[in-house]
Amino acid sequence: MFTNGTFDILHRGHVEYLSAARRMGDVLVVGLNTDASIRRIKGDPRPINRGPDRAAVLAGLAAVDFVCFFSGDTPLRLITAVVPDVLVKGADWSVAAIVGREVVERHGGRVRTVRLTPGRSTTGVIERILDAYRRKGKAQHTLAAEQGR
Repeated sequence: MFTNGTFDILHRGHVEYLSAARRMGDVLVVGLNTDASIRRIKGDPRPINRGPDRAAVLAGLAAVDFVCFFSGDTPLRLITAVVPDVLVKGADWSVAAIVGREVVERHGGRVRTVRLTPGRSTTGVIERILDAYRRKGKAQHTLAAEQGR
């Protein structure tokens, strides 16, 4: 099996997604965008975590057997090299739009989607962190102002 993504800040949704992908076969290969690829796709200041750190965290998951970086905007070259039996993406992608579908199907493979965990996203994690630090900053500013009176 093969799936891909940025996996910038690993969260519950990622773990559940990768576990579901792993249950579809014997070996799970994860294509991981390089830092430069993420910057082109998502813009600065992403990625939050650098490539070697993201790869180490992914490789430590029981569901993941191999992690391979790809530098393009899509993993097509990597999928063409690996030619997985099963290509997996999140259900936010239509099967027709999944990059590499033609390669996999041409070789007798299947393309599958996995339902994403509602309310779990890297963007959501980043927003919660920023909100928490904004509130902390306001609280510290208020405390300092009160102490200065």
